[in-house]
Amino acid sequence: MNLNFIFTLFLTFTLGISQVQHQELIGSWQLVDFDGIKKIKTSPEYLSSSAAFRADLETKIQYRLENTVYTFMEGDSLAYTDFVNKEIALRKAKIEISEDNLMTIQEGENVKEAKIVEFDGKKLVLEPVSTNGKSAGKLVFEKIIVKKEK
Repeated sequence: MNLNFIFTLFLTFTLGISQVQHQELIGSWQLVDFDGIKKIKTSPEYLSSSAAFRADLETKIQYRLENTVYTFMEGDSLAYTDFVNKEIALRKAKIEISEDNLMTIQEGENVKEAKIVEFDGKKLVLEPVSTNGKSAGKLVFEKIIVKKEK
């Protein structure tokens, strides 16, 4: 019985995500996927739409993915791209990461939260916390590796 408890405790600690430190995030992260894409592509409206409409939507989705980058900087700063009236806008914010991996992003009076649900140094998965309790889905980022020229 005692052995089962120890094994369960061991699995909890090894499988659970440890606290992510801001220092580990420093660098640029490219959005590569988000759950909203899957919801759109499986919706009856999308499935019953014309090929031209679907192609146009695919282009817009790809544009958003390619142009959504989070850059974590020394200290507690984050620079990220956002879309305002279909235009790309560069935003800057301060972030804090709590012990339970809840990231608070503060841009002036505007405060957003996202749970870090997965992190391995190359992949970062955030789940925005909404005020109504409904999840908008997970955002999957990959670290942008800058190749050094010789």
